Amino acid sequence: MGRVTVRRPVVRVTPQGRHSRPDALAAEEPLELRVGGRALAVTMRTPGHDVELAHGFLLTEGVIGDRSDVAVARYCDGVDDEGRNTYNVLDVALAEGVPPPETGVERNFYTTSSCGVCGKAALDAVRLKTRHSPAADPVRVSPSVLAGLPEVLLERQKVFGSTGGLHGAGLFTADGDVLVVREDVGRHNAVDKVLGWAVLQDRVPLTGTVLLVSGRASFELVQKAAMAGVPVLAAVSAPSSLAVSLAEEQGMTLVGFLRGDTMNLYTGDARIA
Repeated sequence: MGRVTVRRPVVRVTPQGRHSRPDALAAEEPLELRVGGRALAVTMRTPGHDVELAHGFLLTEGVIGDRSDVAVARYCDGVDDEGRNTYNVLDVALAEGVPPPETGVERNFYTTSSCGVCGKAALDAVRLKTRHSPAADPVRVSPSVLAGLPEVLLERQKVFGSTGGLHGAGLFTADGDVLVVREDVGRHNAVDKVLGWAVLQDRVPLTGTVLLVSGRASFELVQKAAMAGVPVLAAVSAPSSLAVSLAEEQGMTLVGFLRGDTMNLYTGDARIA
């Protein structure tokens, strides 16, 4: 849609002085997600791969379990001041027999690009039960494979390369082969896009895979990985205490500070052969 980046003038200050120049910014726009015509969530995201984002969000919220639970996803009419479609409203029709999202225990369903779990009614409400437990996944991953993943992720973050303003998430095989990489201003949106891709490719549960995120590993990212059956979650930065607790509870392997050939194994270290 050509809206992933926006050009804006800036004044560049250097020891040699200041001068005007154009700068590329990562786009951030609201996406309203509807289910059956009813507004469910609004999230601030980078436009693009919105259908994946919707599928990943619904999977990680426990609304759907696989691709067959969705009948159709389509943009609704939403226009800007000049009458052009904004592509900022997406309606998902669930398949016959799939119950709609429950009300009362969900988020207050406005999420910013930086915080996906903000607004949850209570901590118990975010401990969603997965249909695809990764606990019994026998996959093994070598430290050398893990060490090479951040470079692959960075190489494929094309928009980050031009803006410096996007989070990245990548899904890999245990041998280090890249399956998909997605970018977004929100770290949870980037993960939802990756997991939504997996839903649409009929690859859920994601047995034998590694999910790599470009920042820290939060509670919600562990939850999202668990809901998709991902056995190994790796982050280039630190995990939170609650993320480690949830990873241990779900039988996941959680890797933090993955930098060069060093890393911290917080849970499930037996999978790192």
